[in-house]
Amino acid sequence: MDRETQVTDGSNALHIRAELKTPRAAAIAGILFSVLMITSLWLLRLSVPVGPLETGAWLETSTERVSLALNLVPFAGIAFLWFIGVLRDRLGRSEDRFFATVFLGSGLLFVGMLFVAAASIGGLITAHSAQPKALREAAAFTFGRAFTFDIMNVYAIKMAAVFMIIASTLATRTHVTARWIALLGYVTAAFLLLGSGWFDWALFVFPAWALLMSSYILVDNMRGSPPVASGKDEQ
Repeated sequence: MDRETQVTDGSNALHIRAELKTPRAAAIAGILFSVLMITSLWLLRLSVPVGPLETGAWLETSTERVSLALNLVPFAGIAFLWFIGVLRDRLGRSEDRFFATVFLGSGLLFVGMLFVAAASIGGLITAHSAQPKALREAAAFTFGRAFTFDIMNVYAIKMAAVFMIIASTLATRTHVTARWIALLGYVTAAFLLLGSGWFDWALFVFPAWALLMSSYILVDNMRGSPPVASGKDEQ
């Protein structure tokens, strides 16, 4: 065996190992994001009444629980960015530029608005600790709660729906996950786009879907299923 053949075989072995490890990294990052996000939303749901016109009684009784939920948000965002990165690495040359732009843009917008909403709630807690009575009676509190409610329940959740649509489209083309998970992504994304404002638990849909998708990728990778080559890679 000549030197050129050895180098080629070594490169192919490294490529195969990378293909096997990338889906597992994506799955772990997605699961971590889902668990952290669901935990944070659950803590907030237990502590803060739903709706932008609530009176702020939770500032007197539940600030520690809300602060814990807010501290989980940055780590959830980091895991989600890692999830996006390793999925794009998995897709490689099969990733279309149009879909790549919307996929990355919607994901970044979702994380950005998630961080802004968390910072808004954190600001209310800090302001209340400085002036407890004045804040709850001021227009600034009403503005802060309405701002947080709208950015999460109107804007961020719509970006999550767009991300789900693109991720489901890429999944059907590259067979990263099962087809039924991709179809479920389309259905739940349509629900988030059109009907999320009618249900208080709609925020849980996106991390739950990400958990399902990531769990499937992890199990499939542990079974040793070979990656499906794209049309571009086969040429």
